[in-house]
Amino acid sequence: MSSPAEWYQSLPPISKGFGTLCVAATALFHLGLFNPVYAALLFKPVFYQFQVWRLVTNFFFLGKFSVNFGIRLLMIARYGVQLEQGPFERRTADFLWMMIFGALSLLALAAIPILWTPFLGVSLVFMLLYVWSREFPNAQVNIYGLVALKAFYLPWAMLALDVIFGSPILPDLLGIIAGHLYYFLTVLHPLATGKQILRTPRWVHKLVARYRLGQRPLVNARTEPERTTGATFRGRSYRLSD
Repeated sequence: MSSPAEWYQSLPPISKGFGTLCVAATALFHLGLFNPVYAALLFKPVFYQFQVWRLVTNFFFLGKFSVNFGIRLLMIARYGVQLEQGPFERRTADFLWMMIFGALSLLALAAIPILWTPFLGVSLVFMLLYVWSREFPNAQVNIYGLVALKAFYLPWAMLALDVIFGSPILPDLLGIIAGHLYYFLTVLHPLATGKQILRTPRWVHKLVARYRLGQRPLVNARTEPERTTGATFRGRSYRLSD
C-alpha cells in the first residue's frame, strides 16, 4: 500500500468496522466526550431502565490507549482480517454471523455472576484469535521475538502471558469458550455427524446484501499463513486437500 489510507480502505468490512468503532470509543474517552459507564454491560439498567444499547456498546471499548489496547487492536487487524480474507472470503454474512453469535454467547456467559465483566470487547477479540488459531493451526507464530510456536497454541500462550504479567484472564477465558463453541458447532460437530446445526440466518444474508458489504474488488494480493492440517490439528473438511 502506498499510504495508510489505502491500507485502511483495503481492509474487509466487518473487521474494519469493529476496529474503527473500538478506536473511536477510546479516542472519545480520552477527549472527555465519552463516559464508559454509560456503555458498560450493567444488567439492571438494561432490564429496569430499558438501556438496551449496553448489550451492544460494551463490545467497543477495549480500555484506554495503552500497550494492551494496541495488542488487542493488532489482533483485529491481523487475525480478524486474515479470517475475513481467508476462510471467510466471499462469505461476509457468515463472518458477521460468527461475530454476532460470539457476542450473544459472551452475553449469555456474562449473565452468570461469577463470569460477569463490564466490557466484553477484549473477549470478542480473543474469540477471533481462537477461531483463527483453529483455522490456521500449523501457521508459525513468533511471540515478541522470543518464542516460536504453532498457531494452535497461541490463545493459550497469550493467556499464560496475561497470568505472568498480572492482567485479568477472565476476558481471555470467555473468548476461548465462545470461540470453541462456535468452532465446535460449525466445524467439529458437522465433521463428526455430517449435520450442520448452526447456520447463518437469512436476515444476516439480507443485511449484508442490502448494504453490499464485502462486494468490492481486492486492492492487492495477500499472503496467508499455511493452513495445512495434520493428524493432530484438523481444520474444515473442505480444506484437507490444501
